[in-house]
Amino acid sequence: MINYQSLKSGTDVRGVAMGENAVLTKEVALCIGGAFVTWLSERTGKYAPQLTVAIGRDSRITGPELLAACAEGMARAGAKVWDFGMCTTPAMYMSLLTEGFMADASVMVTASHHPSDRNGLKFFLPTGGINATELSMILSIAQSTAPVACPHQPIEKRDFLPVYKEQLKDRVRRGLDTDVACPLLGLHVVVDAGNGAGGFYEEMLRELGAWTEGSQFLEPDGRFPNHIPNPENPQAMDSVSRAVLNAGADLGLIFDTDCDRAAIVDSKGREINRNRLIALISAILLDKTPGATIVTDSVTSSGLAAFIAEWGGTHYRYKRGYRNVIDEAIRLNEAGIDCPLAIETSGHAALRENHWLDDGMYLTTVLLVEAMRLKQEGKELSSLLEGLREPVESVELRLRITAEDFREAGRAAIERVMDHATFAEGWHIAPDNREGVRINFDLDEGLDNGWFLLRLSVHDPVLPLNAESDVSGGVKTMLGKLLEVLEGAENIDLTPLRDYVK
Repeated sequence: MINYQSLKSGTDVRGVAMGENAVLTKEVALCIGGAFVTWLSERTGKYAPQLTVAIGRDSRITGPELLAACAEGMARAGAKVWDFGMCTTPAMYMSLLTEGFMADASVMVTASHHPSDRNGLKFFLPTGGINATELSMILSIAQSTAPVACPHQPIEKRDFLPVYKEQLKDRVRRGLDTDVACPLLGLHVVVDAGNGAGGFYEEMLRELGAWTEGSQFLEPDGRFPNHIPNPENPQAMDSVSRAVLNAGADLGLIFDTDCDRAAIVDSKGREINRNRLIALISAILLDKTPGATIVTDSVTSSGLAAFIAEWGGTHYRYKRGYRNVIDEAIRLNEAGIDCPLAIETSGHAALRENHWLDDGMYLTTVLLVEAMRLKQEGKELSSLLEGLREPVESVELRLRITAEDFREAGRAAIERVMDHATFAEGWHIAPDNREGVRINFDLDEGLDNGWFLLRLSVHDPVLPLNAESDVSGGVKTMLGKLLEVLEGAENIDLTPLRDYVK
C-alpha cells in the first residue's frame, strides 16, 4: 500500500501519475478527495451535504481521469461538487471569492512545471491555500479511511474561466483609468502558453485591442511537445525570446502550466525573469507606494537590493518557498509595515491588492498596463530596469546529502559554515540572513561585492548553493574558501563544488 505522506510536497500533493511507476493513481485521487471533504467538514463544522467544492485541472494527459476520480471521492463523501474542467490555479482560488460561485473550497489538479508524467493536487479555502500541517492531516485520513461506496448526487459541470478572464480585463481598464472597449490598442504582445492552461490569455488580449501576432503554443497539450512550460527554463525563455524578435513585438509573456508563475521578455528579446522580474514589478509598485517593503526569497542578488533601495524601498529577504514569502509579507502588514508584494525568483508573485494570491496572469496584467502607459509616452517597459546592477558571475550548485536523516546532516553542514564565518577574517554573515547561511565578501579591495548562500532544500535531500560576484573570478575565490570549510563534513557529496573550484 502506498504511503500517502510520501505524496506530500510542501503544501501540495505531487507524484508520478502515469506508467508503471505511477503513485498518484485514480484510486489514490479518489481516497484523497474523500479525505479532503472529511477534513473540511471537521474544520468548518458543516455536514458534508452542506459543503460545496469546486475542482479544475491543467492540460496534463492524466488530468481528466484524476479530476474525475477526486471529484467522485468528494461526492461520495457527501459534498456537492462543481467540475470547472480546464482552468488555472489562480482562477480556482478566485472562484471562492466571486459572487455566484463561492464554494467552501477548491481543488486544482496540476503539477505546475514538472514533467508530463507527473501530476498533483492543490487545495484552497477562501482564506488561501492550506498549509503543510493541514495537508498531512488530509493524507492521514486518506491513509486510514476506505472510500465510501455509495451513490451520490451528480457532479455539476460549470465554467469559471470566462469569469476570471473578465476580472483580468477589468484590472486592465482600472489600471489605465478607462472604460474604452480596446484599451490595449497599439500594443504588440506575444503570448507563449507552453501548451498549458493559459492559451485563453492571448484571446483576452485580442479582445482588449492588443496585436498578438507571433503568439505560440496556445493549444492545451499535456505532452508539452514544444518546450517545458517553465519561466525558469532556458529553452522555454529562448523560445519566447525568438518569437518576440521574429514578430517585432513590444514584449512577450510566458506562463507555466497552471499559470501561477510567469516571466516576460522585452522588445529586444531580453529575458525579464528572476531578479529582473522582481526589480520590474518592484519599481512599478514603489512608484505608487514610496517607502514600501518588498519581500523576496533568500537567493536574490545584491544588485536587486541596491535597486530597490534606489527606488526608495526596503528589500526583505526571507525563506525559499512561495508560501513562506507570502505568509511573511502578510505578517509584516499585520505588524504595520507597508508591504505590497511577496515574490520568489521562480516567478511566484503575490500582490496585496490581489488577495495575496500568487497569480502569474495577474502579475503580467499589471506589467501590461504599465507597458501600455509607457508606450503612450514613447518609452519601453524595460526602461524601468535602468540602474539594476547585474552580477559579473553567478552560479548555482546542488550538493547531495547522503544521510538518511538528510535534514539533520544538512543543518550540521550549515552550522559548520556559520561557526567558521563567525570568527574568520573577511567572512561577513549577512545582516538579513534568514535561511541557511549567507556570507558576504569584500573582493579585490571592494566592499560587499560577492556572496554565497548555502541552504537546505525545501523538499529534497540537497544543499542548494548560490553564489554571485561583481568581479571576475570572485565566485571561484569564495567557493574555494567554502570548500576548505566543508571538507570533512559527513554525508555531503562535495563533488559539484570540487569540480567547480578545480
